[in-house]
Amino acid sequence: MEDLRDKQKSWLSLQAGRDYPRTYREFVEWFPDEESCIAYLKRLRWSNSFICPACGFASEPWHQTRGRLVCPQCRHQASATRGTIFDKTRTPFTTWFETAWHMTTAKNGMSAKTLQRTLGTSYRTAWKMLHQYRIAMVRSEREQLSGIVEVDESLVGGVDHGGKRGRGADKAIVAIAVEIKNPKGFGRVRMRHIPDASGDQLLAFITDVVASGSTVQTDGWGGYNDLQQKGYVHQKTVLSSSDDPAHVSMPGVHRIASLLKRWILGTHQGSVSAEHLQSYLEEFTFRFNRRTSRSRGLVFRRLLEQAVITGPIIEHEIAHGFDWQHHNI
Repeated sequence: MEDLRDKQKSWLSLQAGRDYPRTYREFVEWFPDEESCIAYLKRLRWSNSFICPACGFASEPWHQTRGRLVCPQCRHQASATRGTIFDKTRTPFTTWFETAWHMTTAKNGMSAKTLQRTLGTSYRTAWKMLHQYRIAMVRSEREQLSGIVEVDESLVGGVDHGGKRGRGADKAIVAIAVEIKNPKGFGRVRMRHIPDASGDQLLAFITDVVASGSTVQTDGWGGYNDLQQKGYVHQKTVLSSSDDPAHVSMPGVHRIASLLKRWILGTHQGSVSAEHLQSYLEEFTFRFNRRTSRSRGLVFRRLLEQAVITGPIIEHEIAHGFDWQHHNI
């Protein structure tokens, strides 16, 4: 907890134009070459002093060629990129930085196809970088939602052709939880792609993302019946017996689901497969939860801060969908 408070204090002291670029013009001036990018990553990874990843000794390291840092205590060779998502990359760091900038400053992010055209890189490289950054967007210590939290599921993907509707429809099911603020407005959001809308799946999602003691508002679906036994105050609205339509009785989830679907259809042209859906949900969550940030350049820095504390991600780990089940989401 103390470490988290220290981080929050350091974040509050960050200044635009000193700790992160304010505009794209400033971004270009800050990061014209590989050396400037690596220097910034060093600054993010060791903001106070160099700490050897092998022995934990804090000191001023010896500097060698190719950005290598040598611990004077144990002689271990380290670098700003070793053990991060940039580990052993063949892609220029200027390209990585451009990707992070566009991903965080563009209102709706970027698809791999658009990034390919923008940066002049291959589609495979653009796609891989975006997915690696999406994994880095998830903070392992991120706080649970609290207060009044609305929870429901939504169907994402596919096209309706007069087929069956509801929880059994042939679409991906996404569980959504959003904080409701009084007198109006929404707080943070969490989302998870779940295989079905059973009580086991829904309760596991809620206990993971919502703090015990919170008030959880749901519809009348039976999968939520055991919420009170899990330590929550359960407020249930049976929509079939309510005069209010779903978007009035459950305005938070309805709004988030609408924005999510619009983003997938607009930015990604609807081409998000079920096996990669959770990664896209994490990107949407990262951007939505930082929508009130005073500067998009600050969000760019936040992403790079996460990138240097996220371990290496090799291509076969994301080729057919990242294993989010064994990752702390």
